[in-house]
Amino acid sequence: MKYKKLRIALCLGLSWIATAEGMAKESLNPTIRQHKNIFPERSTFVGPDSIGTDSTTLVQVAFRKVQKKDLMGNVQSINVPQLLDKSYNTYSLENLDAFIPGYNGNIWGMGGYLVLVDGFPRDANNVMPTEIDQVSVLKGANAIALYGSRAAKGVISITTKRGKSGSQQIKIRANSGINAAMSYPQYLGSAEYMTLYNEARQNDGLSPLYSAETIYQHAAGTNPYRYPNVDYYSSDYIKDHYNRYDATAEISGGNQRAQYYTNFGFWSEGSLLNFGQAKKNGGANRFNMRGNIDVKVNDLISLNVDAAASFYISKGVNADYWGAAATVRPHRFSPLIPIDMIEEGDVNSMVYVNNSNFLIDGKYLLGGSQLDQTNAFANVYAGGTNRYLNRQFQFNTGLNFDLKNILEGLVFKTNLAVDYQSNYNQSYNNNYAVYQASWNNYDGKDLISSLTKYGDDRISGIQNISGSTYRQTIGLNGSLNFNRTYSNDHHVSAILLANAFQIAASGSYHKTSNANLGLQLGYNYSSKYYVDFSSAYSHSAKLPQGNRRALSPTLALAWRLSKENFLVDSKVVNELRLSASAGILNTDLDISDYYLYQGYYTYNDAAWYSWRDGDLVHTFDRRRGDNPNMKFPKRKEFNINLEGGLYNNLITFNTSYFVNRMSGGLVQAATQYPMYFMTYWPVYSDLPYVNFNDDERRGVDFGINLNKQINKTFVSLGFNGMYYTTKAVKRDELYEFAYQNRAGKPLDAIWGLQHDGFYNSQSEIDQAAFSTFGEVKPGDIKYKDQNGDGTIDTRDEVYLGKGGWAGAPLTLGCNLTVKWNNFTLFAAATGQFGAKAMKNSSYFWVDAEDKYSVVVRDRWTESTKETATYPRLTTFNSDNNFRSSDFWLYKTDRINLSKVQLSYDFPKRLFNAKFIHELGIYATGSNLLTIAKEKETMQLNIGQAPQMRFFNIGLKALF
Repeated sequence: MKYKKLRIALCLGLSWIATAEGMAKESLNPTIRQHKNIFPERSTFVGPDSIGTDSTTLVQVAFRKVQKKDLMGNVQSINVPQLLDKSYNTYSLENLDAFIPGYNGNIWGMGGYLVLVDGFPRDANNVMPTEIDQVSVLKGANAIALYGSRAAKGVISITTKRGKSGSQQIKIRANSGINAAMSYPQYLGSAEYMTLYNEARQNDGLSPLYSAETIYQHAAGTNPYRYPNVDYYSSDYIKDHYNRYDATAEISGGNQRAQYYTNFGFWSEGSLLNFGQAKKNGGANRFNMRGNIDVKVNDLISLNVDAAASFYISKGVNADYWGAAATVRPHRFSPLIPIDMIEEGDVNSMVYVNNSNFLIDGKYLLGGSQLDQTNAFANVYAGGTNRYLNRQFQFNTGLNFDLKNILEGLVFKTNLAVDYQSNYNQSYNNNYAVYQASWNNYDGKDLISSLTKYGDDRISGIQNISGSTYRQTIGLNGSLNFNRTYSNDHHVSAILLANAFQIAASGSYHKTSNANLGLQLGYNYSSKYYVDFSSAYSHSAKLPQGNRRALSPTLALAWRLSKENFLVDSKVVNELRLSASAGILNTDLDISDYYLYQGYYTYNDAAWYSWRDGDLVHTFDRRRGDNPNMKFPKRKEFNINLEGGLYNNLITFNTSYFVNRMSGGLVQAATQYPMYFMTYWPVYSDLPYVNFNDDERRGVDFGINLNKQINKTFVSLGFNGMYYTTKAVKRDELYEFAYQNRAGKPLDAIWGLQHDGFYNSQSEIDQAAFSTFGEVKPGDIKYKDQNGDGTIDTRDEVYLGKGGWAGAPLTLGCNLTVKWNNFTLFAAATGQFGAKAMKNSSYFWVDAEDKYSVVVRDRWTESTKETATYPRLTTFNSDNNFRSSDFWLYKTDRINLSKVQLSYDFPKRLFNAKFIHELGIYATGSNLLTIAKEKETMQLNIGQAPQMRFFNIGLKALF
């Protein structure tokens, strides 16, 4: 029934588009066809934003569009069609940090911003760049207030393209590219692994496990089936690249009464795996359609109807190959057993061969062992295939009523959206047998004397459906908008609105909801003095009755100094505006669940205990107390902004200082209640969630742009950045030592021990502080005793640095455009500085039976103890060495060359204006270069597919 509705809606949309197209053709004189140039003129590259147009450009903000020169509350925007003409993108927010100050993957260091597509909450990755007209980043409290509670950490508003009056245009874009892996993890081969594993056993006081002869045979490689040395990243299993293709067609046009726009797109990409079923069953495909129509019914009523659909299919195999590559040791088993090496006369083994359903290439049986009866290689060859399917349908419509007969400038707007998303997995799961060979050597030739079989071959042919989920979004808003200028100087704006959306997802008992009323009142005098009041009256079901509604007021002021007498005739300053805003936003974003204000008892998760008679008793345990006074956490903010242009907009700039505090964060504040409110076993807690924690963020962002025409060459250089700090102002904590207090430290603080080299002898261990993290030996990491109590434990953990979990403290972005004749060179780069990270993946923390990476080559031994950079090896668990400490800490400072593109636009005189009007080609490279001290570490992906570089050639045309 769902898909029947989808077909009906699409048919209606296409029929309306066809009607609009016919109306457009009837009303336009064919002799005066006018085509919009898809290659923007150089004069458009001006203004404070990195990618924008002049100050009269309309920018999408909350529930309205505002001229760029009149923006309030810290808003920046990108004209995406202009950007795409010089920078081919595959993701809607790609390289956004190279253009927008204050954005570093988050907005002003706050995670959890709201993404809106055409005014409703949607996924940024479900709208392709070719579908987008504008991306607006709303940072300040005043800019986001009207959206209500769930927008309190910033908003990214994506506005899709719409049709314009004029003759029909057809734009085509096609691309072909390759993805190439940046780097792969490096693991030791079998012989080196066995040698070092013997060393680890020796460190543990155990005898060697592998003989010198065995190690030699694995190193010689004369029979890799008997003495395997498996490299998961070998070209036998992985390609050096995979392809990506995409194509887009856009059709638009219309007249003064109706305009239409349609976008059809397709992309496909392959996979790195190059063997077994993955070779022909890997990769992904996506098809998308988007269309809209705007109709002016009469002088008072206009409407729009929008529809979009996307179909995504990812194909693969039933194997976690990358996970196995990071864990399975190279000598464990041979992935394949060659049948031509089976000893002649081994009838039993040939029975296995003749009855196998999975004889690979007619030459091999699947390899394994008693401990590896299922393995990644066998799964890729014979484990079956799967497909992940994701389907999304989005529909929204709006009606506008011009109420000028009641009051000039008054408009009533209403919008409705209904979105559906469903996804599920289809798979064919096979059972297979693996074989372990027993070998003999006859006259120097290895032969298989027998095979041991584990498991059975079974191909069911039954399709399995799993992981079926859905998501439904319903959004509705209505507003009275007033916009009018009196006596040419007094501009008044106002909005009274009701806004709501609700997202239902499978597996979630409660729907995610946002509901608020909103009021905006704005006034500016002659574009010189501005005042704007924006507020929301929000509702949240996450709070107790009586506290579910709250008012969020904000106020913004601005002064255009460049219109004052002392600057109006300046030859240097042609634009200068100072603005400031402040506000309090109530939000439920950090309230993790519903009913947290209610205490509860549990039976299923409660304890069992017994009395002297031995009978078990199942208890009801109290887990949380009541708090009927729970309130909204609040974002309290002040920011000030200066923007302007110098030397006739040769230089434009924008800078902001912001400080905000998130107060009233919810926590079960154990230190605020008597200790008998909580016990550890049996678990009992009468602690309620209370508004207690406070967080502070403050910083400065800036953007500077240079636009210069030099003879036939146009240069546009943009540079932006942000530096911000965070602080946990208030925390529920009670540490014995003040240096462990989280209050006063960054929100992304990394905590751990400080190391003091290695223990180099037993006598040094005997004289050092006692470690509570297990037995230590020479070659283990020695830690500083911070409190001097003679014991190393968690009380010796200190603040080590900023983790950059919401973006590095200092982020920089740069974009360059150079146009000469018909050539355009574009480059974008970003930088992150001031954050740290921990080398704590399985690649670095190696003990027990783990796979050894190349980092263990620098291990501590008696002969290398003066130069070693890695602790001793052990076959036991090394709790002392592998824990959070500055030994594993590294700086994540880096500079990335994110994008370089060279484009060429063919002269228009080469084409027949009746068919093709414009044609361009381009070549692009993405993720080309990283400059960093720890580049190798930051470019590694452990247990997952590698990071990729992307190279692409493309073509665009206008018909």
